[in-house]
Amino acid sequence: MKKIRLSILIAMAAAFTACEDAIDINVKKGTSYPVLDAWITTEPGVQKIRFTKSLPYTDQAPAPVIDDALITLIDETANKSYPFKFSNGVYTYDPGDNETIGVIGHAYRLRIEYNTEVFEAIDTIKRITPIDSISYKFKKKDESFVEEDGYVAKFHAIDIKGGVDYYWMRSYRNDLQHKVGDAFSVDGYFEQSVQDGSAFILPIQEAVTDFDKPFQKGEKVIVKLRSLTYQSHFFLTQVDNQINSGGLFAKVLENVRCNAINVTAGGGKQKLLGWFGTSAVSSKERVIE
Repeated sequence: MKKIRLSILIAMAAAFTACEDAIDINVKKGTSYPVLDAWITTEPGVQKIRFTKSLPYTDQAPAPVIDDALITLIDETANKSYPFKFSNGVYTYDPGDNETIGVIGHAYRLRIEYNTEVFEAIDTIKRITPIDSISYKFKKKDESFVEEDGYVAKFHAIDIKGGVDYYWMRSYRNDLQHKVGDAFSVDGYFEQSVQDGSAFILPIQEAVTDFDKPFQKGEKVIVKLRSLTYQSHFFLTQVDNQINSGGLFAKVLENVRCNAINVTAGGGKQKLLGWFGTSAVSSKERVIE
């Protein structure tokens, strides 16, 4: 009986995977929501916030930009306010050359006034460990997991002792317009571990490399390690899981809850999607020689 059930299951799986016919599905457009993309860091220079409208899942057009909102960042710790101005599709605040508005340990509140309603979100900039160095090693296609000959790079860093630290690593190829990948970590591991204060584990170190297209000689490896609060880490990992989920047993897509709350006096009906987060940033780069 078990053999019969197993054969039926295999046949069903084969039928699903063999199906390649294109099917047009009439999906309802649904409600369009304002979408917040705001990340304040300790890096000097202009800080940017994007505020757009959501589109139906099957719509390939660029997200419409919202240009008539009032957006203000409040440093609750230092009691300072930073009004963001809209220009060229984004809201920006320029503190001046080599100046920054992000300070480790400070709590920040983002206030958005839009369509007679008011939204607020809060996050805190946590400590960050420095990236010690970037190393690399040449790998041949038939000797490792790379899809072509090239260099596998990795970054080296040690988790800060005492307390739980959440990290977001993002790497780039040559410049900040060519993202390679993201990785998320708790105390240098994938999940919280008793190994507090240890070096980041190898899979996270090597996540700076795209194994389908490893680095080549002359290319620059850029790595940015960002600190996160627990709430921001949870949001980003949920989004990452949905983006990379696929196949027969893929998760059903859903909107991850936004941390911006409608605080309109008397109550408001509108809600936002997206996130407001803050990070301290450690950066490192190296050219493959």
